[in-house]
Amino acid sequence: MIGIWRALRKRGVMGINQRNGDYVLRYNRRRLYPLVDDKVLTKERALTAGIRVPEMYAVVDSEHGIGRLAKTLAERKDFVIKPAQGAGGDGILVITDRFEGLYRTASGRLLSEDDIGHHLSGILSGIYSLGGHRDRALVEYRVTPDKVFGAISFEGVPDIRIIVLCGYPVMAMLRLPTRQSQGKANLHQGAIGVGVDLATGITLNGTWHDRVIQRHPDTANPVAGVQLPQWQEFMTIAASCYELTGLGYLGVDLVLDRDRGPMMLELNARPGLSIQVANDSGLARRCAVIERHMEQLEATGRTETVAERLQYCQQKFATGELSLASVPVSS
Repeated sequence: MIGIWRALRKRGVMGINQRNGDYVLRYNRRRLYPLVDDKVLTKERALTAGIRVPEMYAVVDSEHGIGRLAKTLAERKDFVIKPAQGAGGDGILVITDRFEGLYRTASGRLLSEDDIGHHLSGILSGIYSLGGHRDRALVEYRVTPDKVFGAISFEGVPDIRIIVLCGYPVMAMLRLPTRQSQGKANLHQGAIGVGVDLATGITLNGTWHDRVIQRHPDTANPVAGVQLPQWQEFMTIAASCYELTGLGYLGVDLVLDRDRGPMMLELNARPGLSIQVANDSGLARRCAVIERHMEQLEATGRTETVAERLQYCQQKFATGELSLASVPVSS
């Protein structure tokens, strides 16, 4: 085990202790966590900053609010209900249509208004929230995935996670739902993680249950070589989330809607580490490059704009331009 750990460390792979100690605790002030842990606060701040997000239809924060929701949604055939402080996709209910006074879910189940109310009550009680605290329910626009994902995803909505260090994007991954994940873009539930070249937005190989794969298990189509549309806008949104929150180490989750384009979905102050497997590259090594660059800027009293930060990262971390052996890892 020690030998494996040393080999991974030498390749610049970040472990959970290093993530927590060197990045989460160092760059993320605790008082700012509510800005990312509460989806309502995240969305409100993003809207103020002009960052595109799924439209918010309603916020339910009481049992009385549950009773009023049916009237609010009377003209809407589809929407998404999610816990404001949920994690891992738990508690999210996707309504795709209506039938004879009932609500049709993404899986085809038909729910009554009482069923919807029961689900909302569960959200308010905190059964899906971080720490089990009383929560609010967010009701928002249902994203329709862009057609580019049709051949490489199974139902659900694929999303893109970009890890950002002090406004510098360091690594990106496309998360693709599978039959096993029940249409959710959650790696722990069986979704696929696919590396993305920061410079071009072209997908690389994938990872599924920590195994490297080349094809989607449900569609059998290759996951590599897909050009993600409007990639530069994705990168700009991700980099801008540093100014949005003040948090220095972030996972920015984005989606590509068929009609509305790139949108920021949510933020994570403790992003997972599987993104390294999908990219066959170490986060610690890339973060070390950014930290040295920031030190050089600080020494000269210079700061960089979002566009300059993107240009630096896309030059440094383009596929093939930075080999794992070319940059020493600080201890």
